[in-house]
Amino acid sequence: MKVSVTIICLNEATHIEGALSSVRWADEIIVVDSGSTDGTVDIARRFTDKVVVREWPGYAAQKEFAASLASNDWILSVDADERVSPELAAEIRSVLSSDPAQAAFRMPRMTRHFGRWLRTTDAYPDYQVRLYDRRRAHWKPLDVHESVTADGPVATLRNDLLHEGDDTMAARKDKLRHYAELSAREMHRRGRRGGALALLLHPPAAFLRSYLLRRGFLDGSAGFRVSALQAYYVYMKFAYLRVIK
Repeated sequence: MKVSVTIICLNEATHIEGALSSVRWADEIIVVDSGSTDGTVDIARRFTDKVVVREWPGYAAQKEFAASLASNDWILSVDADERVSPELAAEIRSVLSSDPAQAAFRMPRMTRHFGRWLRTTDAYPDYQVRLYDRRRAHWKPLDVHESVTADGPVATLRNDLLHEGDDTMAARKDKLRHYAELSAREMHRRGRRGGALALLLHPPAAFLRSYLLRRGFLDGSAGFRVSALQAYYVYMKFAYLRVIK
């Protein structure tokens, strides 16, 4: 079976060349840009002629649109700051060498935080459903933490999708505040409300889970910082939830 890779992006000149280089083996590459001003589009056009600039409608909607442009039914969705490892590429080619019974495949994602690849904390294995048959799967319409929902079995691949995380605390905190606000609005739409008790209990619980239960302590200062940032994200999420009207 042939596979189309889709990438959505905005001002990702720093990362996108690495992402595109890692999927040169695919049968087709589609890039949907949201109006970059940093040369992202020019870089993308060195790898594929299927580059579309389109106004931003939200994560899930943009990824669903990118899939609609594909010539093939099997889609591999990759973010601009991700890399398909050679081992994962070989595994994908292997499972698609015939017509799989599965509707989708999930894969572990390993992130480089503060210069270190982490296989501990809440950062790993961070399973992502990224390889899917668009006839039997689609992106859920969520504002954040968008994911693929499949009408059929989902199998797990062994090899890692590589994710370039943030190198500084400030950059990571800025991103987490943005995601926390989107997550809080999604929770509010689902009827969830924030209280003082949740704000008090959930952040330390998130830190302990990441640092102790998921062995962040084995990764030294990087494991500690990632666990602390997870607690910060949870705190900000419930703080935003409390003030949403």
